[in-house]
Amino acid sequence: MAETVLKTVDLSIQFGGLKAVQNFNIEIKKNEIYGLIGPNGAGKTTAFNIITGVYKPTSGKCYLGGKDITGLSQKDIARSGISRTFQNIRLFNNMSVIHNVMVSMSSRPEYKVNIFQSFFHTKHYFDNEKKMRDEAKELLKVFGLYGERKELASSLPYGKQRKLEIARALATNPKILLLDEPAAGMNPEETQELMNTIRLVRDRFDMTILLIEHDMKLVSGVCDEVTVLNFGQVLTSGKVEEALSNEEVIKAYLGDEDGDTGSK
Repeated sequence: MAETVLKTVDLSIQFGGLKAVQNFNIEIKKNEIYGLIGPNGAGKTTAFNIITGVYKPTSGKCYLGGKDITGLSQKDIARSGISRTFQNIRLFNNMSVIHNVMVSMSSRPEYKVNIFQSFFHTKHYFDNEKKMRDEAKELLKVFGLYGERKELASSLPYGKQRKLEIARALATNPKILLLDEPAAGMNPEETQELMNTIRLVRDRFDMTILLIEHDMKLVSGVCDEVTVLNFGQVLTSGKVEEALSNEEVIKAYLGDEDGDTGSK
């Protein structure tokens, strides 16, 4: 049986009187590409924010590789092995492409340098930087960004900025990668290329992926399983085709006979 990488048990969060996420249960196996879908306002990004430590849950538990990470800080959760991208691209626009990747690598224990080594640029400092640069180059080759490694991140076209953001998230060497609406703003050609990239990441890096996405073609094309949220509650979980044919899911996306979608 495949190893469970991420599991949540009755994870919930309440803001004042608003129950934003209620009893959120999900279990993701190693090497799965798992989708978290639902209408706007369903609680998907809030669930991501709880898992990654942006918010502390009101109740429930979150486990990474069997370890309880509930309520840990964002930094500690990232160190435990969760990396994510955001709806709005968050690159260091005035840094080169390769330095964007190297900055993420610097958080890893094997690339740590102390103040003395950094200030006096010791041999260890230069050896360390060379190792980081070499690894960053290999990562950029995988994403087809090697040729742009010296360019500013801001100069890349939108689709390549998305790729760079994913490469930067992978540079932290995570156990699971969380992608928040990676296809947002992409045209059909870019979306198809993104689908290929997501599969490549899973296969090349032996990676487990959880993604939020509204593009059902992408979800159907890459996801092994999905969980559907609406009003902060799980409507259904399972194979993509079965979930999308569920009557409650169809109603949540398309609305009832009066045209109310419940997605505000």
